[in-house]
Amino acid sequence: MCKNNTLTMKNHNLLLIIDVQNDFCTSDGALFIDGAEKDLDRLCDFVNRNSSKFSEIILSMDTHNVVDIAHPCFWEKQEGEQIEEFTNIKYKDIIDGKYLPRYFKSEAIEYIQKLENKAEYSHIIWPEHCINGSYGAAIPEKLMHEIKNWARLGKNYEIIQKGLNPLTEHFGILRANIPNPADESTKLNMDLIKKLKSADRIFISGQAKSHCVANTVKQICEQDSIISKTILLEDTMSDAPGCKDMAKKIYDKAVEQGMRICKSTEFKF
Repeated sequence: MCKNNTLTMKNHNLLLIIDVQNDFCTSDGALFIDGAEKDLDRLCDFVNRNSSKFSEIILSMDTHNVVDIAHPCFWEKQEGEQIEEFTNIKYKDIIDGKYLPRYFKSEAIEYIQKLENKAEYSHIIWPEHCINGSYGAAIPEKLMHEIKNWARLGKNYEIIQKGLNPLTEHFGILRANIPNPADESTKLNMDLIKKLKSADRIFISGQAKSHCVANTVKQICEQDSIISKTILLEDTMSDAPGCKDMAKKIYDKAVEQGMRICKSTEFKF
């Protein structure tokens, strides 16, 4: 059953699908999330059963260059060796010379400092993933099958790419973790906010629950009148490896502000 409030029928239902891509959702993906394959099946079934109920579908795609501030090749150890995947880099590590950026040195150091000052997620080095133009960055075919069937009802879905700026991570769909003043794509997406505000209900699905979904929810919480009409499909998302429940405070706060949490298999329009 849905937690928090009784649902009433509305007309403008928007489905927001966050970073459901091959690198996260297939067992051979570069950053496979345990549980994501079953999450994908439930999401596809949800779209199939309820396609006529949605007036708008928006999908985000995590999209990176090979040289990216969160990829191993961007950093090196003091001895010159490449850094390992899943290393946590702190500003003090850089000042102490433990880890050093190979590229855009001043910008990278400033980024890590700002990340800590603004209490964003700490900086983790991920495996190279969702490389622009690659199979791993693509949306799984089984989901695209359902999205295309929905589009044949006379509607168009929207794709939002995020993460192409190599000097900032872009977890949440509304803005980069630390927006780059010189890059509009990293700043608060006012067009998307306008669309979310115009919806009667917003359904959220995606990967990973601990990171990109959580930060999207966090950013939505910062916008008046949006979070209270948001419904999280909790059985269509899973946490990144080693990150179980790390976003609990974000979700608890969102529920306090009116977000509802449901299972896709139980939701009834």
